[in-house]
Amino acid sequence: MLSRTADNLFWLARYMERAETAARLLDVGARIALLPNAGHGYRNEWDALLSAGGTRGAFAAKYGEPVQRNIESHLFFDHDNPSSVATCITRARENGRIVRTALTTQVWDALNTAFQELRQIERTPRSEQSLNQLTEWTMRHAAMVRGAIDATLLRNDGWDFLNLGYFVERADNTARLLDVKYYVLLPGVEFVGSGLDNYQWRTLLRALGLHRAFHWAYGGEVTATKIAHFLILNPQSPRSLITCAEGLNTHMARLARAYRKSTDAQKNALNLLARIAETRTDDIFDDGLHEFLTSFIDEVGALSLSIHDSYLSGDAR
Repeated sequence: MLSRTADNLFWLARYMERAETAARLLDVGARIALLPNAGHGYRNEWDALLSAGGTRGAFAAKYGEPVQRNIESHLFFDHDNPSSVATCITRARENGRIVRTALTTQVWDALNTAFQELRQIERTPRSEQSLNQLTEWTMRHAAMVRGAIDATLLRNDGWDFLNLGYFVERADNTARLLDVKYYVLLPGVEFVGSGLDNYQWRTLLRALGLHRAFHWAYGGEVTATKIAHFLILNPQSPRSLITCAEGLNTHMARLARAYRKSTDAQKNALNLLARIAETRTDDIFDDGLHEFLTSFIDEVGALSLSIHDSYLSGDAR
């Protein structure tokens, strides 16, 4: 496969996953804002979303104060924000258009339908659209694109590059969503285990669509330790960091067999998986969850660059 085709497929998947994450961030903020004293945390819940997404500076320069209405615009409609739903779906569709012949009709239709409906949403007055409708619409279309990919594409190298994009983006986004909850929202260590703490953890699970799955896996009381294990170390969890690391290794191993060549990216992915597999929940909390997540996000960023250099730059090595 040509490196530019692989690059378009990789970023198509990343943009769709990123669009879904923007919607989930908005859902987290809206749910936590319902709690009467949620705004007394380290930062208010809406400012926390900007910190998690890494767009706080750009938002402040354009909008000023982090009030809900402006953040909704920033995370959903703003084409100046590279992580907004509108930007991501537009770019995913453009990447798909460029490699149209590498996609099935069903995948292209799912992408194009999301884009065309987005244009209709952008022409509709904001007063006629609720945040809940916007987030549910985004997650539904992200699932339709992913479902079409899984149901109709050949299991060839193009499918592997799509999945590399999904797993890189999902690993980064799960870590950021965890960081919103633990580091940014909780007022202080004295609130650990409190009603506020547990409410925010449950909210995070619901926003990720994992509330029922968590209870199937663990049952009983919702605690920070259980949820951290579920979202970081449990390979049964579809969005856990270790699941993403295993997925990255699976698809790079497939590429290595197909191309009969290992790469630096494959070695880095193996190192990432080994580090997570050797980690225990107690170690994470002893060293600091925020510090662990920050380090993981940096590693995923470095791995993404390594994937680009190894497969997507036209100068693979």
